[in-house]
Amino acid sequence: MIDQLLEYDTELFLFLNNLGSPTWDTLWLMITNKWIFGSLLGVFLLFMFYKKFGLKAVLLLMLVAALMITFTDQITNVFKRGFERPRPCGEDDLINQMRFIAVRCGKYGFFSGHSSNSMAVAIFGGLLLKSYYRRLIYVLILISLIVAYSRIYVGVHYPLDLVCGLTFGAFSGFIFYKLANYLLNRYIKS
Repeated sequence: MIDQLLEYDTELFLFLNNLGSPTWDTLWLMITNKWIFGSLLGVFLLFMFYKKFGLKAVLLLMLVAALMITFTDQITNVFKRGFERPRPCGEDDLINQMRFIAVRCGKYGFFSGHSSNSMAVAIFGGLLLKSYYRRLIYVLILISLIVAYSRIYVGVHYPLDLVCGLTFGAFSGFIFYKLANYLLNRYIKS
């Protein structure tokens, strides 16, 4: 059963990865770069938080968001070391069938840290700003899905890595949203 699931996962990876073309490679490398794309999204959300909640709240939300990213990163690493599933770019029998354009491959890929972090930020930010911008959460989730797909495009993650990362990120984002909401109500709004 698991072997069949992993086989389907590999087939889907090869199909999605090979949809890419050199024309779009630079764009997808920018999207997958956490310092470029993540920084833009972070600055946008910080501005929105400041606009709606004020400076003291932004400082508190930055602290909670830093804890959330640290949490999702560390749990991702625990899973990667626990499962030791090689990345597609690290599989000798796949490398000639795929497009690998990432800067580096890495060792293990289950589950995706980019996916979990981007979804956590999407849920966290979207829920905090929901009463001001109802549809923002959908835009943020779409951005997270695009970031997740970029990991297949560059050749470093299987689809199952992304699904699990996105799921874990959504759960983490919700938990840290609850924590932020509690802290805002207790220390800032009162």
